[in-house]
Amino acid sequence: MGIDTRESTPGLKRKAVFINAETRSLKRSKELLSRVLEIETSTNTIERICLEVGNDLEAAASDDWKDVLNGEVTAPQVAIVGYDGGRIRTRKTGCGPGVHLSGKGWNETKNAIFVSATSETSLSDPEPQPPQCFFDPEHVAKLTETAKMKDNARENEELPEDAEPKIAVKKPKRQHPKHKPRRIHRTLIASMKNSKEFGQQMAREAKRRRFGEAKRRAFVGDGLSCNWSIHEDHFSDYTPILDFVHAVSYVYGASITCHGKCDLAWATYTRWMRLAWQGQIVVVIDELEKHRRQLDDSLAVTNEDDPREQLRQVIQYFRNNRERMKYDEYRQAGLPTTSAWMESAVKEMNFRVKGTDMFWNNPSGAEAILQIRASSLSDDDRLARFLSHRPGESKLRRHAGIANQAA
Repeated sequence: MGIDTRESTPGLKRKAVFINAETRSLKRSKELLSRVLEIETSTNTIERICLEVGNDLEAAASDDWKDVLNGEVTAPQVAIVGYDGGRIRTRKTGCGPGVHLSGKGWNETKNAIFVSATSETSLSDPEPQPPQCFFDPEHVAKLTETAKMKDNARENEELPEDAEPKIAVKKPKRQHPKHKPRRIHRTLIASMKNSKEFGQQMAREAKRRRFGEAKRRAFVGDGLSCNWSIHEDHFSDYTPILDFVHAVSYVYGASITCHGKCDLAWATYTRWMRLAWQGQIVVVIDELEKHRRQLDDSLAVTNEDDPREQLRQVIQYFRNNRERMKYDEYRQAGLPTTSAWMESAVKEMNFRVKGTDMFWNNPSGAEAILQIRASSLSDDDRLARFLSHRPGESKLRRHAGIANQAA
């Protein structure tokens, strides 16, 4: 069956959007349509369909999904909101054939997760000792390197590609600790908008999910300042939680700065990490201050590799976030201590939007694919429900300037 590039049925649109949301490229989408569904179409047609649907999804979200998601939302026991920035490669538009980059092409995406969960509260800390993974030197070093690369990418244009996914090794099923939130339902949103506009989008989604009615609410993020600006503006009545993994990376780096890579540094790290886990970050700050005072201050600090400057930055980081590092209290309240769900969601987003030689027109093509991918990953089946509510069209509308929108 051949489909002209200027025409498409509602059925083709639905199939093209779902396949493009779950595959790595337009070319792969075209191949699947052809080989599995025996539908012959062009990448340009799939591209235009997805741009149109992505724009309409953005409009539907701005209108609180009116007539699409109605009536089924219940207030959660535990409401968890997570935020994280990402990076994708984009290109300029209107410059003729070829890829025209702004800088090296990296631009920031915004991602947020909204989880309805259940958990039990405790009268005392149900897990006073840190998990064994934080006592594994190789594991901690990898965590620290990953966090460092991510933080550096926010300041520089370079960002390494995600590593190839590892084959999952099936582990024995363990009983889920009752104090750890168990995910019941999640939704995702993503956009190229600035943090102020994205914060408003997050507030709308949380309101639609009735998160304000939850008795326990948490906002989880890393130390990036825009996270906490969004928290202050829209989620100030949510318990703010700094991702413990990010805290670990700073503790580990500080121990090496103080002692170099040696047994003493590892012993210092484990003690400081345990103190942080138990909500005693003030003790860690005091000890870091003592180490910094012991360094020679007679010479001026000339670069960021100076140990005095490195310790100053770590101390400032912990001071800025100490009210978000009460991990013992969070466990007692049945709240999360890490942003694992958010980090996992970002990887799922990156599967579709980030890769070698993958560029998106900024902002139209990038915004459209982010809307489609986030909707596809949401548990409420919002993409399918949205498509079923769109009026049927015999022709694909041809918007001005939408050619060559996606990688």
